[in-house]
Amino acid sequence: MLYIGIDLGTSAVKLLLMESGGKIVKIVSKEYDLSFPHPGWSEQNPVDWYEQSVAGLRELLDGQDKSKVAGISFGGQMHGLVVLDENDQVIRPAILWNDGRTTEETDYLNSEIGKDVLERDTANIAYAGFTAPKILWMKKNEPENFARIRKIMLPKDYLAYRLTGTFSTDYSDASGMLLLDVANKCWSKEMCGICGITEDMLPQLFESYDKIGTVKKEIAAELGLSDDVVVAAGGGDNAASAVGTGTVGEGKCNISLGTSGTLFISSDHFVPTNGHTALHSFAHSDGHFHLMGCMLSAASCNKWWNEEILHTKDYAGEQEGITDEKLGENHVFYLPYLMGERSPLNDPLARGTFVGMTMDTSRSDMTQAVLEGVIFGLRDSLEVAKSLGIDVKKSTIVGGGAKSPLWRKMTANILNIRLEFPASEEGPSMGGAMLAAVACGEYPDVKTACEKIVSITGFEDPDPVLAAKYEKRYQQFRNIYPALKSVFPQIQ
Repeated sequence: MLYIGIDLGTSAVKLLLMESGGKIVKIVSKEYDLSFPHPGWSEQNPVDWYEQSVAGLRELLDGQDKSKVAGISFGGQMHGLVVLDENDQVIRPAILWNDGRTTEETDYLNSEIGKDVLERDTANIAYAGFTAPKILWMKKNEPENFARIRKIMLPKDYLAYRLTGTFSTDYSDASGMLLLDVANKCWSKEMCGICGITEDMLPQLFESYDKIGTVKKEIAAELGLSDDVVVAAGGGDNAASAVGTGTVGEGKCNISLGTSGTLFISSDHFVPTNGHTALHSFAHSDGHFHLMGCMLSAASCNKWWNEEILHTKDYAGEQEGITDEKLGENHVFYLPYLMGERSPLNDPLARGTFVGMTMDTSRSDMTQAVLEGVIFGLRDSLEVAKSLGIDVKKSTIVGGGAKSPLWRKMTANILNIRLEFPASEEGPSMGGAMLAAVACGEYPDVKTACEKIVSITGFEDPDPVLAAKYEKRYQQFRNIYPALKSVFPQIQ
């Protein structure tokens, strides 16, 4: 049988067709627009997601035996606010995960409602990118639109709703809304009251591998599919990516160097952060839980530096001057906070910053600083995990940044752990296809699917001498943001 995984990303939707045993048959990608109507805002039209996904499905299935398609599922960008009216029409553009407009609402939730209350009711505190602050922003700034809300959903769930008619979400994605009681896997009545919404505005909750319905007959006919193709709930992009890399079970770790950067640690049980707010405590797509640190700008820092500042797309060429003897010796530091920062700072006003330049600083020194700065930022979340008694000795690594041998070497030595390279680096789309296979009964559970499908093709071990050099540099890096924290609000 064949299974489709749909990765609804920030700049494009990626669709993957997978055979039962995990072999990838075909991959298609379709781009859509991203809008920045004001500084710090980030929006998209949900209708574009659906139209490009359907176009992608047509292309994906072209030339394939469509009768063998058994299931579809998703991995999707998290936290986005999608709102529909009583006629199921989109009320306003979706407010995305990397939107920073909710500073006041986030401060209100953390300060006036209180972090202790939020952690009690949701297991997390408020971040500017989370969904609940966006709802409060809309209530205050667009009251007429707010009054029209009948359905609140996340980006991938809009696709699922259009495909099946089922108003659903999964626990992993819902964990990032600040509306879910993560420990008890139910909507928080307290948070609904705080946001001024009712529970019937929120979707039905499912495990990521649960069947939520089948493809609507008219859509199935349009695509040439049978009308019994199963649709599974899917997961948030990081949880789905973790499935695609086999990061399930106790103590597994996955690092993603994509547009954002994540440190993802799976667990068989719920792990309270106990006031350590740098990490999110979320449900996982395998039916269990995970801890996650998320930085808003990771590979996007490298893209910005190369394309917007250096005006080149020759990423490898820019890294050629960063030779082995330069690693751990750079005196230039870079704070990777182009969009503000989530973990561990929770500071939407933080900004990207170079520190330590002198007259002999070179172009490659600054490129090196950008690459190192992103990994230093991930190290901050790893340090919090260590403080919770979690000992991470190795991790898989995926994402566009993981394709760079130099960046992988930096990562292994800055974090001082072994990095493993999965055979498939497709992340959320692969995880989505695997979740669809579980929903269709191809595998009894997610863990079994991972054991059968995921394989490791290589690794990078830290070098003790280089890791010691980077330890010194990291201790210097971690002093820079505290010194500049009070400056950032003044320069907005």
